Amino acid sequence: MSVLPLVFTSGWASGINAYAVVLLLGLFGAAGIADDVPQTLQRPEVLIVAGVLFLCEAVADKIPYVDSLWDSVHTVVRPLAGAWVGALLAGQSGSLSDVAAGLIGGSTALASHAVKAGTRMAVNTSPEPFSNIALSLAEDLGVGGIVTFAVFHPEAAAVIAAVLLAGGLLTLLFLVSRIRRFLRRRAQRREERRLASRAP
Repeated sequence: MSVLPLVFTSGWASGINAYAVVLLLGLFGAAGIADDVPQTLQRPEVLIVAGVLFLCEAVADKIPYVDSLWDSVHTVVRPLAGAWVGALLAGQSGSLSDVAAGLIGGSTALASHAVKAGTRMAVNTSPEPFSNIALSLAEDLGVGGIVTFAVFHPEAAAVIAAVLLAGGLLTLLFLVSRIRRFLRRRAQRREERRLASRAP
């Protein structure tokens, strides 16, 4: 069976929360629930690091503006994680080349990361913190649900991930004006801090 649907779905999920993807796949493999999970993801040190970083992300992701800073750092991390997981999955199954799987996983992760980061910028234009918390919880539950579903029904999960990605990209187009406002506010705050630091 082709591993492409699982590569696509794990790439989409990695763009939102790469550590959750590594942790869940590794735990499913270690528990014997999924046979297609590479041994690399099941190693105790990989699971421990992924678990600690998942907890860090769970906290940072719920704090306004800290979440956007975290996202900017992870603009490189999430696509690389998606490519790495995709290449590992392909190497395990042998039904897709590692390079192709890495490109699919990485590009899908980059697209879903752009949706996540852009949505967070738009949400940060709202003064209350509750929308950040609600959105973060929805993302965590969504990633957990879709990765779990993908282990048992990879084709159906890939369809859901594709629909979510397309819907997210369309939503992002509508949020562009709010994102621009967020970036202007951030630039204004930086300028105010710079001027304040120069004041005697």
